Amino acid sequence: MTNVAAENRVVAYKRAPNGSLSEVGSYATGGHGKGDDFDASNGLLLGYSGGRRFLYASNAGSNDITVFAVNGTSLTAIQKISADGVLPESLTRYGNLLYVLDESVAANLITGFTVGADGKLTPLADSTRPLASPIAVPGDVEFSPDGRFLVVTDKGPSVIGSQVVENVIETFKVGSDGRPGPARPNRSFGRRNFAAAFLKSGLMLVGESGNPVPNNGAISSYRIDSGSGALATITGSQHNFQWDTCWILITNDQRYAYTANFISGTISSFRVGANGTVALINGRAAVEGLTSQPTDIRLSADGRYLYNLLRGEGQVAAYLIEPDGSLSPRGRAGGLPANVGASGLAAY
Repeated sequence: MTNVAAENRVVAYKRAPNGSLSEVGSYATGGHGKGDDFDASNGLLLGYSGGRRFLYASNAGSNDITVFAVNGTSLTAIQKISADGVLPESLTRYGNLLYVLDESVAANLITGFTVGADGKLTPLADSTRPLASPIAVPGDVEFSPDGRFLVVTDKGPSVIGSQVVENVIETFKVGSDGRPGPARPNRSFGRRNFAAAFLKSGLMLVGESGNPVPNNGAISSYRIDSGSGALATITGSQHNFQWDTCWILITNDQRYAYTANFISGTISSFRVGANGTVALINGRAAVEGLTSQPTDIRLSADGRYLYNLLRGEGQVAAYLIEPDGSLSPRGRAGGLPANVGASGLAAY
């Protein structure tokens, strides 16, 4: 997604048999981008309804969401709907529920929608919940695999009791009606949580930028208590010795995790245990360059290829995931504006 303020667009790419990409189209969302960095994960989200594929795009500059019907690399806009908040920058979906994270300092909040068989969104009444702090500077909202919890990572300080606390991950228990309870702020193990990703078992990995300490990026893993939503640390801050570790993904076979490290311009690889433990394989599994500004990171549906949005260069980098977790480059495709905050990547 271009995230250009004047006119937000989604650029489409076709994948060749070797995993490389070529640009094939560009589609207006009908809304406005933010015009600078989202500093958040999941601005674009793919989903399925009625056996068909849909794409949901956050228009942070006009505070709305565009829904596209997806046919191969062709997109057809079918709806634009208010995000019911300011600066919608992260989306998550479970079943017929979609939640958006609105990141305005004036109103850090999550709010929900139901998803119809036609892919369109309908606001879910009484689903809006504030975060624990208006200055949380959240980075990501994620459903747990069973849909019982929503998780929000906080990059800024939050509130626990009467204390202002750094390094917090918030959990919201979701009721049978799809509406979340109040935010539960949990102290995290690491510094400046950015994005979260779940194993199929329900265990959670969180990317930590580690700022302002240079080369302090890391992953921590957690177990969520099914009753209270409290977090228990499994692996605490497995460092990759990179700077500004933010975006994160887990492979389909659950064996590996990867992070995009914004300032270092690298991708790190980790081995993931069935019990949620995390161990570093290679802090510099891919070196993309100091001007690349790697952000959103996604897998092809079959799990063979990894794609990384290079915000600084207006490109998407492609890699083959080897059996040992190493990455083999498959080239780059352009077509995005460089250095204006391109945000959001989806793949299948």
